[in-house]
Amino acid sequence: MAAMTGASTYPGSPGQVPQANMRVTNQDREHVVEHVKAAYAEGRFDKFEFDDRLERAMTARTHGDLMPIMTELYGSRPSAHLRDSLRPTTAPPRVSAPTESNERLGASAAHLLALVGLPVIGPLILLLTGGKTSPFIRRHALESLNFHLTVTGATLLLPFTIIGVILIPFMWIAAVVLSIAGGVSALADRDFQYPLTVRLVK
Repeated sequence: MAAMTGASTYPGSPGQVPQANMRVTNQDREHVVEHVKAAYAEGRFDKFEFDDRLERAMTARTHGDLMPIMTELYGSRPSAHLRDSLRPTTAPPRVSAPTESNERLGASAAHLLALVGLPVIGPLILLLTGGKTSPFIRRHALESLNFHLTVTGATLLLPFTIIGVILIPFMWIAAVVLSIAGGVSALADRDFQYPLTVRLVK
């Protein structure tokens, strides 16, 4: 998590472990998921244990929820590992396993479902299902959801101006092209960002 990888700074000394009741961010959860994926790739536990740890990491609310997962990965006394990782000036390299094919398909669907008439509902469903256990799906679903919410809002507001009426068809064409580009990027195991997007959902 961010606290464990030096991605964020906490009050107190550089080696201080965050309090158990401190709230975590999405980035904190994703860092722990990366540790879990790396351990799974090394064969340290089976698929059932992998899925269990992923779910616990993605639904964690406090550091007290995430620390037991790190303890399971690094032993009953991971304090030295945690202290070294908490130094804000030196972040260790991020280790992550390759994205699985089902994750790439789910992330791609978050973009491409817009082409079959589900521009908002499609990515929302992926966010609430696959996004709970896969940071990759979550990133793509959030990006797609925010973009299509922006397009929907613009479609409702632009008709109030003459120029807006002219722009709407071009905006829809651009939305189709960008959705395809997002889907292809997800299949290629790459992140994707839509331009001119109001990111209301975090």
